[in-house]
Amino acid sequence: MSPGGHRDESPDRLYTLTGGRARSGPDSPFDLVTLVVAESDPVPGMQSEHAAILRMCRRPTAVVEVAAELGLPVSIVRILLADLLGTGRISARHPRTPTNPSAYVLPDPDILEQVLVGLRSL
Repeated sequence: MSPGGHRDESPDRLYTLTGGRARSGPDSPFDLVTLVVAESDPVPGMQSEHAAILRMCRRPTAVVEVAAELGLPVSIVRILLADLLGTGRISARHPRTPTNPSAYVLPDPDILEQVLVGLRSL
């Protein structure tokens, strides 16, 4: 975030973060609820956003949470995640759903509230 707590979504900064790419690719596995897990630690010289993602995803973290924490649009975060996935630094999976639909249990209301707050902050 920029000084004063406001997101820096200037086109120049976003262009620089993604190397000019506007999309993460047609086969990108990332949607808002995809869980991301770091498979390695950050290394010296790594782009600061990539390093931040690796630190924050030491445990499964949803794409929307990563975007909210970084203060970046989800579309930009998807590109950064695709970079890390391509180098094997993260793994991605969708939350597990039961094979028996009648066994489905609603998520904890506190988690839903946190996701809602995260989405509103985007």
